[in-house]
This record gives sequence, structure tokens and C-alpha cells, in this order.
Amino acid sequence: MLSHYLETEVKLYVPDLARVRARLETLDARVTAPRILERNVRYDTPDMALRARAAILRLRQDTRIRLTYKDEAESNAQLSTLGKTRFEAEVTVDDFDAMQTILIKLGLEPTQVYEKYRTTYALHGCEIVLDEMPFGGFVEIEGSDTAIEAVMGALDLRDAPRYNVSYMVLFERVKHALKLPFNDLTFANFDGIHVPQSAFDPAS
Repeated sequence: MLSHYLETEVKLYVPDLARVRARLETLDARVTAPRILERNVRYDTPDMALRARAAILRLRQDTRIRLTYKDEAESNAQLSTLGKTRFEAEVTVDDFDAMQTILIKLGLEPTQVYEKYRTTYALHGCEIVLDEMPFGGFVEIEGSDTAIEAVMGALDLRDAPRYNVSYMVLFERVKHALKLPFNDLTFANFDGIHVPQSAFDPAS
């Protein structure tokens, strides 16, 4: 069933993740995945056909290795008024290099590497992730609209800047704003670079 593969999430810019972490602990939120470095590789066709239709195919390695496909939700009726709803299907594999070889044999190419430190919590029926990105701190909340609203209130995040685009879109905006020459969203590339919040806004 298609609805099984739809996710609704809200992405919030929160530079002070320590405050959110402390609040989650006060609320007795359950840690479902401790802080870990995620390494992601994004794949596309040579003519970037996936990117052209706002689709993502990525291979992620943290405590597991997962292949994930995402694209825009096909039915407007499925869209959330609160956050972003997308189609997402994911499988777990046991060999990163073998999976990458299969993708390349199918005509896909690795186009981008991106990293983050992620801590995952569960609270009030939502999954809350604290993402330490190379360009700043973000909180993602996934669940129903009602549950997301409740969690944002509990965490005092209703006024936090909200972005309904992927980290890769935010990265493109940052690259444009700061005139950065690199294509990979890694901590090494952002070492010593200050990223103001205004860099996340679309170019005027």
C-alpha cells in the first residue's frame, strides 16, 4: 500500500542542540539510536535524471547499511499542511561495497558524499532526530501532524526556523551564498567555515 511508504516530517534549524537534548531528557524521551556518524553516498544517472525529478537514491552507513529511495508524494491529498510528505522506500543490505558495485553496474554513478552526526529519540508517537550537520544543527520530527505539533510545543520549538527541503537543497543554497567550491557535504570541507542562518534561504 502506497501510504505505508509516505513520511511526514518537519525540519527545524536549531543551533543549540544541547538545549533540545536536555529538554528531551527532562521529558523522559527514549533514545532509540545513540549518537553516531552517518556517511551517505548519493547516486544518479550520468544525465542526473533522478535529481531532475527531485528523487533521491542514497546508500547510508552507520550501525547498518541501507539503500533508500525518495521522491515527491504523488497525491496532493496525502500532503501535510505542517511539514513535508514524501514517498520513501528503504532496504537494509549487508555489504556497502557490493551494493555500490551493483548500482554502478546498473548505470548509476556516485555523485555526492554527505555526513552528519545523528541521535534519535522517540517521544509522543514521533521520531525526533538531532542532526549535527557540517553547516549547523537541525532537529527533524517525524509523525502525524497532531503529534508533531505536540512535540514542537513540548520542546519549545514552534518558533524555530522551518525548512521543507532536503539537506542537499540547503547545501546548494549555502554553496551559492558563500561561494563554496566543493561538492561534498563533509565536516572536513566545512572546517573553519562559519555559516549564517541567512545562507539557508533561497537566493533572491
